[in-house]
Amino acid sequence: MAIYPTPEQMQKLMAGPQDQPVVMVNLLRFKPRADAADEGVSGQEAYMRYASKMREFVESKGGRFIWVGQVDSQVIGEDGEGFHTVGLVEYPSRKAFLEIASDPYVQNDIGAHREAGLESQWLLAATEMPS
Repeated sequence: MAIYPTPEQMQKLMAGPQDQPVVMVNLLRFKPRADAADEGVSGQEAYMRYASKMREFVESKGGRFIWVGQVDSQVIGEDGEGFHTVGLVEYPSRKAFLEIASDPYVQNDIGAHREAGLESQWLLAATEMPS
């Protein structure tokens, strides 16, 4: 599994609705032990160092963390049992998500904690359905 999107995945993301918020559904799997910048702690602990700073940054740009929780069982489907955490983060737009994710602060300053702790991720973009 990957921890970064492919160029094709980014193109598809940016082809989605531009005029409404996007909720990013994060399905996360952590390394048993972090490496690199966070060697000596658990992967989850290293990732949470990133997540706490990312939350502040996202909220300063108009986004919000909706919900974060621990996966405790898989009820339907296959291949999801490897995820440890689910997070829902709303961004004002797809453009705002891209600007935040590619900001040098995220890439260079706090991204090392993400890479040190994260084994794999599924990231799904979702927009609200009309009622």
